[in-house]
Amino acid sequence: MNQVREAIAALGTDLGPDVLVQCRALFDAEQSALMAQVPVSASDVAYGPHERHRIDLYQPQGNTPAPILVFVHGGGFLKGDKGGATDWPNANVGRMAAQAGFLGAVINYRLAPDNVWPAGSEDVASVVSWLKANATQHGGDPDRIVLMGTSAGAVHVAGYLKLAGDRDVRAAILLSGLYGYTPLDQRDTLYYGDPALYPDRMPMEAVAATHLPLFLACAEYDPPRFQAEFLGLMQDRLTRHGAMPRAFIHSGHNHYSMAMHLGTADRRLANEICAFVRETTT
Repeated sequence: MNQVREAIAALGTDLGPDVLVQCRALFDAEQSALMAQVPVSASDVAYGPHERHRIDLYQPQGNTPAPILVFVHGGGFLKGDKGGATDWPNANVGRMAAQAGFLGAVINYRLAPDNVWPAGSEDVASVVSWLKANATQHGGDPDRIVLMGTSAGAVHVAGYLKLAGDRDVRAAILLSGLYGYTPLDQRDTLYYGDPALYPDRMPMEAVAATHLPLFLACAEYDPPRFQAEFLGLMQDRLTRHGAMPRAFIHSGHNHYSMAMHLGTADRRLANEICAFVRETTT
């Protein structure tokens, strides 16, 4: 574990395909070994009409119906995939959920630039509706749904709160998201469109104001903008509610590795997430 931490520290706070590949290599052996232990129970199930409207389910052993943990992958609005039976990144979160006794649901959603705001958040809403109607047959409790997203996925979960409010889900977990506390990045316009509309389209008001239980996290080696967003939302929540939300700063990890390592022997964040899901779905 120390070697992994040292390797991640050496990568610094940069983002990009080369860093992503190096992060995946750090966990490839351990995550590949875990794939056979928790196979996908239903794959590429359609939750909507678009070709990207697909969901994989990881059913737990033991008592059902189980709480449902929905994971929304990152990818800067432009890329990303839920993984599956032969591709572990992002699928590892579904497997982690199943091992913890939850129904793990890992989704794909429509991507920019062909699909712009609020497509991603609308897709999260479609997933929630699909689970409400179909989760029981897969061992899940449709009344105990927790949403979780990383990076762009966290943005889409936050956007769901803006579109739908706090109905139909029990809680939300936001890993390294962008909520509107920092200036617009050029890449963001590919999803949000006209920069003049950007402030009204960001979900920070809804996320800061909601009474839905929240769990926020960022990584020690997250880029400064993501750390500033984390702190901005923490301060906003404190100002509005008189208390900070449940939160975690993950030492020894970066923007990519924070979700990528879930399910491995480094249980620090996984334990926090699973405890939060249990507490908010009892």
